[in-house]
Amino acid sequence: MKIVLRRQEARRSVSSPNKLPDYTVYVLSTRQKGICLLVGGVVLYGIGYVFFHSLWIALVLAGGAVFIPKYWSRYLLRRRRDALSLNFKQALYSLSSSLAAGRSVENGFHDAIEDLRLLYPGGDNDLMMELGIICTRLEYGQPIEEALQDFSNRAGNEDIANFADVFTTCKRSGGDLVEIVRRTSAIISEKLEISQEIGVMIAQKRFEAKAMMMSPLLFLVFMDMTSSDYMSPMHSGIGLVISGLALLVFGLCAWLMIRIMDISV
Repeated sequence: MKIVLRRQEARRSVSSPNKLPDYTVYVLSTRQKGICLLVGGVVLYGIGYVFFHSLWIALVLAGGAVFIPKYWSRYLLRRRRDALSLNFKQALYSLSSSLAAGRSVENGFHDAIEDLRLLYPGGDNDLMMELGIICTRLEYGQPIEEALQDFSNRAGNEDIANFADVFTTCKRSGGDLVEIVRRTSAIISEKLEISQEIGVMIAQKRFEAKAMMMSPLLFLVFMDMTSSDYMSPMHSGIGLVISGLALLVFGLCAWLMIRIMDISV
């Protein structure tokens, strides 16, 4: 049943090219935007109230939640692209095995879908859908080179673009497809392994950075709960200016830590 539904979806996508997914952007749904605004507003309101103990200033800071959906969409886009790259590596392994066994390229893409389904039995992913679109285009008589190039243009992924270019050149010039797919999968695998090693190495530092960003807030909450009289001058008069400067410094430090930890391969 799932296979039939996927093929129907692939046919609808092929018949409507403008509706094919673009992996260079991520558009949040209305529900996702609402959750971002709600959660971001509550968090910013809490930070503002901890620093200033003023409802009005906290409400003004909560207005900054309008920028949260943009950053959340970037985060989800990165996760989607990383998953697409990982699944593409696994699909290349399957395609390489099928070609080495003497199967055609078209059957190799069909086998890759089945192999991915074994790895992800709980549901579909973007690459399985894209492979289904490619197979559907092949059934309509479209050359596989055009289908791969269209996928690489929408994916915006260097590995997928390089594979599509090499595959197209090899297909037209009569090169060794088996060796090309094998070497491409090996190179992408090495690149992903390096990326994962870097992620493991900086995971602890990212946790420490998050703890450092939370510590000033927890310290202020602790002081308000234990020594409210001592902190009261910071919530009126010149104390509000000092609290504002402290919040700016805190925001700048948090931004710098996020930028430093944003390492990509």
